[in-house]
Amino acid sequence: MIDAFIDTLGIIPRGLVFVGLGLVVLMIAKLARDIITPYKIDEEIIGKNNLAVAVRLSGYFMGVIFVFLGALYQPISSIAVDGLGFDREYAEDILRVFLYSLAGIAALNLVRIFMNRLILFRFDIEKEVVEGQNVGSGAAEFGMYIATGLLIAGSVAGEGGGPDTAAAFFGMGLVLLVVFALFYQLTTSFDMHSEIEGKNTAVGIALGGNLIAIGLVIFKAVFGDFDGWNEGVAAFITFGVIGFALLYVMRLLLDKMLLPTVSASKSIAVDRNLGVAFIESAVVISSALILFIAI
Repeated sequence: MIDAFIDTLGIIPRGLVFVGLGLVVLMIAKLARDIITPYKIDEEIIGKNNLAVAVRLSGYFMGVIFVFLGALYQPISSIAVDGLGFDREYAEDILRVFLYSLAGIAALNLVRIFMNRLILFRFDIEKEVVEGQNVGSGAAEFGMYIATGLLIAGSVAGEGGGPDTAAAFFGMGLVLLVVFALFYQLTTSFDMHSEIEGKNTAVGIALGGNLIAIGLVIFKAVFGDFDGWNEGVAAFITFGVIGFALLYVMRLLLDKMLLPTVSASKSIAVDRNLGVAFIESAVVISSALILFIAI
C-alpha cells in the first residue's frame, strides 16, 4: 500500500503538468479567436451582455478541450517511471499533445466557416449572433463546435495510424456531420433555417443537441487504435448508419412515450418551448452515450 501511495505521488505532478497545459491551450484558443474575430468578444459578452456570443464561445472552448483530450489519449510510458523527475520521453509527450492541440484550434476555426456554409447556409450566422444576439444561432454553433471537437479528438486518439489516417477519418466525419444535418432537416416538420433566423431559441437548442449526439456517434466510429483501412471504414459506416437510425427513433419515442401528451416538434417550432428542446437534446445525447459505452 505504501509503494502504491509513493507511485501515485510520482504520477500526480506529471498529471498536473497536463492540467496546466490544458489551461495554456484554452488561453491560446481564446487569443486565436480574438485575433480572427472582427468584433471584441469581451465587450460583447460583458459590455453588451450578448448571451449568443457567450454560448458560442462556450462550445468553442469545450471543442478545444475535447481535441486536447483526444491528443492526450495516447500511451505515455514515461508516466510509469518512478520518481518525480521528467525525462525526455515525457517532454516529447507534452510537446506532441501541445502541437496536436494547436492543430485542433486551427481546424476548429477553419471548420466553423466550412460548417456554417453547409449546415446553416441560408443566413449569416455571424450577423445573427453578434448584431441580432440570436441565442438559437449561438446554441446551434455550440453543438457544431462540440461535435467537431469530438470528431477531431476521435481522429487523433489511439495508436496505429498517423496524420494521413487522422485526416482521412476527420474528412469522413465532416461529411457525415453535414449529411446528418440534412437528414435532421428532412425528418422534422419545420424549417430549421427560418426558425433559427427568426430567433427561435428552442430550435437552435434542439439542433445543437442533435449535433452533439451525432458527434458522439462519430467519435465512437473513429475512436481507438487503427487496425487497417477495411476495418476502420467498415466500423465508421456501421456506426454512422446505427447512429442515424438511433437518433431518429429516439426523437419519435420522445413524442410517443416520454412526452405523449404533446408534439415535440410543435412545441419546439410553434410554441418555442425551451424545456422540450432541452429534453429532446438530453434524450438524443443520452442515447448516443449509451451507444458509445455499450458497443
